[in-house]
Amino acid sequence: MSSPHGSPDAGATPGSTATQLLDLARYLGATEAAIIDSRKIVVTDSLAALCAQPRCPHYGLSATCPPHVTGPAEFRDLVTRHDQALVYKIDVPTALLLSPEVTELMRLVHEIGTSLERKALELGLSRARAFAGGSCKEIFCGGEPDCRVVDRGGDCRHPDLARPSMSGYGVDTTAMLRAAGLTLLRVDPGAEPPPDASGTVCGLVLLA
Repeated sequence: MSSPHGSPDAGATPGSTATQLLDLARYLGATEAAIIDSRKIVVTDSLAALCAQPRCPHYGLSATCPPHVTGPAEFRDLVTRHDQALVYKIDVPTALLLSPEVTELMRLVHEIGTSLERKALELGLSRARAFAGGSCKEIFCGGEPDCRVVDRGGDCRHPDLARPSMSGYGVDTTAMLRAAGLTLLRVDPGAEPPPDASGTVCGLVLLA
């Protein structure tokens, strides 16, 4: 699963910055996207704490996950310095979310975020910053023995793609999607989903 190449409506007259970013999000594979006041993003310390207890299997394995990120305190500060946020989501069959193919899906979430971040920078939003979901170690370096940043103090192998996990910063994605007017299709890991059930994954880009 990967995003298409090129640009949406390349011959069309450019619209506003917001319109261009939203159009790009959908073109790259987002089911829906919206721009909200960044102050509507709810950040909760207890959500970030869940990465450590109960311990996420990817805890400590990459530079973009706890304990190697500054967490909720930094994100609250970032929100005060960014006026808006672009929120995007992808709805997919639950069967995909529960399959090994979910890694490719999460790669797409990161790719959309980094593409939107680059476009926002091109449009003059000089402090645009993307956040995604999932462990970048699993998504981009699953075949590598380590995270080069964490284990060797070196450079990231995929700085153009990997972005910090929202979970490690305590971002309440349910509240964020609700604030954006986007529907969250929830997957209950403990229940057998109907054959036609779908679930939601999402990302965000702080804009300023």
